[in-house]
Amino acid sequence: MALFGRDVPAEIRSRLRRGERVLAHASVAAAPGGTPIPYDGPPLLVATTRALYLPDGRDILWQNIDQARWGTETFTFVEEGHGEHIIRLRSEETGDAVDYRRMAEAVSERVTSTILVNRFVPFPSPDSTRGFRLVARRPPLGGEIDWRVHLGEGLDPEDPELSEAVSRALSLLREQMGV
Repeated sequence: MALFGRDVPAEIRSRLRRGERVLAHASVAAAPGGTPIPYDGPPLLVATTRALYLPDGRDILWQNIDQARWGTETFTFVEEGHGEHIIRLRSEETGDAVDYRRMAEAVSERVTSTILVNRFVPFPSPDSTRGFRLVARRPPLGGEIDWRVHLGEGLDPEDPELSEAVSRALSLLREQMGV
């Protein structure tokens, strides 16, 4: 894994926006689902200041990654509104292990940097263990704040009391946080 984007294929570098920098990159075992890669060379995972570039050529903005976790065989992340993605990693079993620590640090730092507010609100009562999360996110390079509501398991999105509780909590939180 080279530093500062050396050895990143020209096809990927040409897609970077003005001011966007490569933070880390690493070869992976294969593109998801055997999708062909749109450049010559090994499949790469590339972390930039703006997005995570997948081996199949797609880029996922950091503020759209809800969760990410690394295992010995896979890197798994949840893209908001699109579900889970699994990237197979190179490992000792495949005979071509890669050190993914720098990539893991870049992913963690970039995703975390997009979260301005993350607040759990118990529902239907203040002592409930169930509830919803209010999350304010912004792209790492600045931009509009996007508020998201994540309902806990078992909550009905059609419940008018829940809708009212979300509206109240969001209004109060925006006032408290000044965002």
